Amino acid sequence: MVAIVRVKESVLTPAGKAPEPALGTEMIPHSRYISPEFMKLEWARMWTKVWLVGCREEEIPDVGDYITTSIGPESVLIVRGEDGVARALYNVCNHRGNKVKFDACGNARTLQCAYHFWEYDLTGKLIFVPDESDFHQGCPPEKLSMKPIRTDSWGGFVWFNLNPDAEPLMDYLGVIPEHLDPYHFDNLAMTMDVTVEWDCNWKTSVDAFNEVYHVQGIHPELCYTIDDVDVQIDLYDRHNRYLVPFKTYSPRVGEQTEVPEALAEELRAIGMDPDQFTGHVSDIRRAVQVYKRANQAKFGIDYAGLNDDQLSDDYHYFIFPNITLNVHSDSLLFFRQRPHQTDPDKMYYDVRMFQQIPKGEERPPLPEHEHVKHGERSLGLVLDQDSVNLPHVQQGMHSAAFDGLWISHQERRIRHMHKTLMDYVDGVGANDA
Repeated sequence: MVAIVRVKESVLTPAGKAPEPALGTEMIPHSRYISPEFMKLEWARMWTKVWLVGCREEEIPDVGDYITTSIGPESVLIVRGEDGVARALYNVCNHRGNKVKFDACGNARTLQCAYHFWEYDLTGKLIFVPDESDFHQGCPPEKLSMKPIRTDSWGGFVWFNLNPDAEPLMDYLGVIPEHLDPYHFDNLAMTMDVTVEWDCNWKTSVDAFNEVYHVQGIHPELCYTIDDVDVQIDLYDRHNRYLVPFKTYSPRVGEQTEVPEALAEELRAIGMDPDQFTGHVSDIRRAVQVYKRANQAKFGIDYAGLNDDQLSDDYHYFIFPNITLNVHSDSLLFFRQRPHQTDPDKMYYDVRMFQQIPKGEERPPLPEHEHVKHGERSLGLVLDQDSVNLPHVQQGMHSAAFDGLWISHQERRIRHMHKTLMDYVDGVGANDA
């Protein structure tokens, strides 16, 4: 008989149900998804005020390592300084507006603009101007250095905020560190890094991953590996989550008398033999939890801060405004939804997969970053199903027959996200577009 090891409740991710806020039942206007005017309001009043993920610490491990990313119309340069600190800078030369770095990543002793060779140190300070004496007005570094962006780190990620007066990152994250620190995000290694240009609004993508109501329609095969009905939803200040039971099956497909093949594949992947399983299929989820707890040393992963359900389930978090985390005991599936520069019907969908590094193993090399357009690359069956469907949703938003989103109770994470969004948009006196 396998001994069941229990961990102290005090060190675990909080699993209790959060109180339900009153969010109303009003229709969510479709204009928020298709209006250029509302897109401008989002940029001015929300995107420029929130903390955003820039990169992983592991992407810039050494002095001079840099990476470029974008949010809306802004290009952001994140660079590791001589002091070991990661800093975000507006990626623009203050001479004639050229981007200082065009490429996605690299290493540099200094940051030199390729146009006229203006040169900045790794903190963004202007240190050299060719023919400086020809500028009769002078070239004061305090005026012409690269503009800094507020930067901080948590969970192995470098974060930035375009608002220099923003609240501290840890205040913004709220409950998130307490909930997710037990997963040891700093021990994650990236194994996939893909950006896809999707033909939909960024919120259309966020919505798709903030509810499981669509599983029975778009992902019917998942009904044989997850329970999409008995899902706990927790709505916090800005952020939210749901807890989805995995290694089981949906009540929608009825009682299973044989182990579904999709579930059998998942058992084999962790070293369990489905042919040797003699209990009820409904007992598999608990058997997986017991097996993983008992074999923690073999896996080389620290499960001490995780409750039993976390060894089988998806603790699925949404960090406002654009980070979706499918968190598992051994892995993380990370989505970042970024708005297009000018078009509300387009977005950038960043998909990154991470694995926990087993004890004693070296960190694997980073994967090559891929940037593709819709349909040019498979993301796997489930995400391919979403990517096929979402452009049709976006097109439907433009129909004269469609007024807005009619949200059910089980989709209330969407309503919660919109409440948070409108707190930003309306918080400075703007009206809904």
